[in-house]
Amino acid sequence: MNLNFEKGGGLLPVVVQDVEDGAVLMVGYMNEEALGVTKATGRVTFFSRSKERLWTKGETSGNWLSVEEVAVDCDGDALLILARPHGPTCHTGARTCFGDGYSFKQARASFLDTLAGVIHERGLTGEAGSSYTAQLLSDGPKRLAQKVGEEAVEVVIEATAGNRDGLVSESADLLYHLLVLLESEDLTLSDVVEVLRNRHPKSV
Repeated sequence: MNLNFEKGGGLLPVVVQDVEDGAVLMVGYMNEEALGVTKATGRVTFFSRSKERLWTKGETSGNWLSVEEVAVDCDGDALLILARPHGPTCHTGARTCFGDGYSFKQARASFLDTLAGVIHERGLTGEAGSSYTAQLLSDGPKRLAQKVGEEAVEVVIEATAGNRDGLVSESADLLYHLLVLLESEDLTLSDVVEVLRNRHPKSV
């Protein structure tokens, strides 16, 4: 689709969302040059209306926004960018320019992405024994696979017994240990979701 820069006086409004959970991180503007730099470098670059120049998010703070996908709206006069933030997006130190606790409700499943991020951080910074997660990661994939199997058995037991509360609790344990296992193998929840997405057209 052709982009309509003329409609906005040479600028397009740009909404930036976190690729993991869809949180709106910030809103800015791009001219053709800024869009070109964004695509070429993989880092979100805006046109600053106050400074009247190109401005790459994070050029001062180091809190970059790495581009994952770029989408154009139906009229060609606005952009949506899915990005992976490296540090807080807002200059105030908040995660988003709308504050850390803005009120838009996100899908509960998005918490799994948040949890996966915490698990990843534990693997990067935690030493064995410093936390349960760090200890699990240090034990390696074989031990983790065993834990996943144990938790799966607990899920089956609670389901067979008709214990709804127990089923929910053990399912939570199973999901947690599965996320740790994926992390140990350098895989993410997104990898699993992509497989499910590819299977979906074949199952309907």
